[in-house]
This record gives sequence, structure tokens and C-alpha cells, in this order.
Amino acid sequence: MTRRRRPSSHPLRAAVVAALCTAAGASSLTGCGSLPGMSKASDNKPIVVMTWAPEGTKATNMPGMPAMAQAYARWVNASGGIHGRKLKVITCNERNDSVQAARCAQDAGKAKAVAVVGSYSQHGRSFTSPLEVAGIPYIGGYGLTQEEFNSPYSYPVNGGQAALLAGNGRQLGSRCARVSLVRPDTIAGDELPELLDAGLKAAGREPAHDIRAPEGAGDYSRQATSALEDVGADSSLGSAAAGAEMKSSCVTAALGNRTGTFFDSFRRVQEDHPKVRIASIMGSVRQSLVDSTGGSNSPLEGTYATGWYPAPDDPRWGPMKKVINKYAFDDNRIDPDDAGTQTTWIAYTALRSVLMSLNPGNISARTVRNALDHGHKVDTGGLTPPLRWGYDDPLNVPDYPRIVNADVTYQVVRDGRLVAVRKGFVNVAKTLERYGPRD
Repeated sequence: MTRRRRPSSHPLRAAVVAALCTAAGASSLTGCGSLPGMSKASDNKPIVVMTWAPEGTKATNMPGMPAMAQAYARWVNASGGIHGRKLKVITCNERNDSVQAARCAQDAGKAKAVAVVGSYSQHGRSFTSPLEVAGIPYIGGYGLTQEEFNSPYSYPVNGGQAALLAGNGRQLGSRCARVSLVRPDTIAGDELPELLDAGLKAAGREPAHDIRAPEGAGDYSRQATSALEDVGADSSLGSAAAGAEMKSSCVTAALGNRTGTFFDSFRRVQEDHPKVRIASIMGSVRQSLVDSTGGSNSPLEGTYATGWYPAPDDPRWGPMKKVINKYAFDDNRIDPDDAGTQTTWIAYTALRSVLMSLNPGNISARTVRNALDHGHKVDTGGLTPPLRWGYDDPLNVPDYPRIVNADVTYQVVRDGRLVAVRKGFVNVAKTLERYGPRD
């Protein structure tokens, strides 16, 4: 259908006004450079986006994500902005609270944000609806909730908890005959066991023992004892202190910021039980946790970890680290080795790529969504495979129809450093395609 030209955009009128502006000088005539129906190249209003994450709570806190977002904006703006326009990042403390998560989403609508980027929340049911009502895309959420992989307004940059747990199951399945999973007793946590089991099943192993744990606890001795006994490491069989070991029994934990607290409890309980292999997923175990627990002497030495991205020492993180060093040097909220910081960097890389592809005078939540929906391709410098969210790009994963990236990496704590177990990525798409709920 051909769109009719508005009367105020008549070509003759436009030509006359343009000629007058040229003759008299643009600064001396009101209205020069702002012809109706034409994009305003001189429109320097900032492009507004939002990043949210929980801060100052008793459970998982991710202050590095909004801090990384602000550092990214300072770098972009110092480099000329987006088509000469400033990138303005507004932040919101999600507080690990469903009501506050909804308020953050509503605030994004009030601020006319063109996207919510690189954010963390367990409350997908609360924030997804307000974003959809406002028409705001959600780019590169942390991947905690199923809604992030269901909503047509969501554009995930990784495979979320689904890929991590399936990958962790496959990683452990190569060595572990029996596995216990310690995970949060939350709605988001309820999805984790069957995902881990999908990876274990792919390796021909039995389902893991599911150990629920309170998210904000200060001690996890009871859960640690259950995890050990469920994989056969009963105290009657000897103790780690005496050299007793069960090499085919494993305990993996996915408790976010509380994983360190769990492993501290686990270390004390382990002394009276046979030693088992321990594991986790990125975001739950990180380099800063290894450092704070003794480095090469850390009880986490030898821990397996499954991540979305290359190991922290990979040179592909160089550009991000340069930005942090220059634009957030004294901001101790930002840990370049943290999966939240890394996800935010990648999400903003995707955002910038999309914004630079748009007409400078026509940048909005709608045009950002349209570009993404029509298959705009994002190059992340090898930190992920090329990302696209067009009609044919999502993978065929039951219950997670928005996944476009199912790659994970296998890492291990060796000599106090998280390093890659193998080169390159491991694709768990086929494992997720076969995933299904427990009987």
C-alpha cells in the first residue's frame, strides 16, 4: 500500500524553504533544518535505555551490571555517541522483589526507554508484561527466567540457566556416576534440576539428587550434609581428612552470590565425609570467589564450572577491560570476570550495533524491535557466535523458543585461576531439544 504524502511535506514547499535557508544562513531563519516530514539530523536528544539489577539485598546482588552499563555509556559518548547523540543509561534497583521489578519496567516506559539492556531479575512474570505493554525490547537479560525465553520482546544473548545447567550436566556426566544439585528454593530454582538432568541423561547418567536451599541463608551445613550423603559419601565410610575419596560422586551448586557461603559450609562438613568432586556454574563461582577463599590454596581448587563465554583470561575480553580501566577505573562494583558484567558488555554491544544501523532521526523502541525482528546480525568479537533474532534464528528448544545461542564453555579452577578445560565452545542445543520435565 502506498502511503499518502502529508500536505505539510509538499516537495515544492520543501524546496523553497531549503533554498531560503541556504541563501540566508541556517542560523538566521527559524525552522531551518526542521522541515516537516524530514528526519532531524540535528536532534541531539539523548537515547534513553535502562539497566536494572538487585543491589543491597540479602540474596544475590549484581551491582556490577548497572555499573558496567554506565561505564559503557561513558565510553560510547566519549567516542562520538550514537550518530552524534548521547546514550543515556538510567538504572533501577530491582531488589530481588517482584513488585519492584514491575516498577522498574514501568519506569522504563515512563522514561521512554528504547530498550532495557543487560539486566538481572528472577521475576520475569512481573517485568515482562509492563515491557510488552510499553513496547520496549529486553536485550541481553541474564537468562534466569523462562519468560526471557518466551516473550517476543526478549532478545537473549546467551542460553540462560537452561544452557548452563544442561552444559554442567554434560560436563559432570563424563566423570560423575552420582550427582547432587544444591539450588535455590525459588520459582526460578525449580527449573534447574530437570535441565541438569537433561545433560546428565545425554551422558548416560541418572538424574541428580535435588537439594533445595533458602536463598538468603547464612549457613548451609544441613544442605551440604544431604548433598554428600545422597551421592554415597556417608561419614561412616571415612573422612576427607583421613584421605577417603569418592571420585565418581559429585556435588554441584547454583546459588548465585550465596554459592561462596555454601562452599564454606560444605568445606567444614566435608572434613568428616569422603572427598567428592565439586562443581558449579558461572555466576555462582567466579574468579573473585576463588581469590577470596585462598587462590591456589582455595578449597575450590579443581572445581568444574560451566560458563556462557570464554574464560576470564581470554584475550577476547581485552576491549571490555580497556573500557573498564579507562571509564570505571575506581569503581569496585565492576568485576570484569563476573558473568553479569560480561553479559552486560555483550548486551550493550548488541544494542550499539542495532542503534548504529538505524536512521538517526528515527530511533525508538519500535524501530529497535523491528531491526532485531528482521534479523539484524550482531558481531560480539567472538565472545558468542554471531547473534540474530529473526524469524528463523531461534533454536528448537521446548519451552525456550527465544534461545538463539546454546553455546557454553567448560572451565576448571587450576592453580587458583579459572581456565578453559578445552578450546572453543560446546553447543548444547541438541541436549536442550531433548530436555523434558522429570516424571
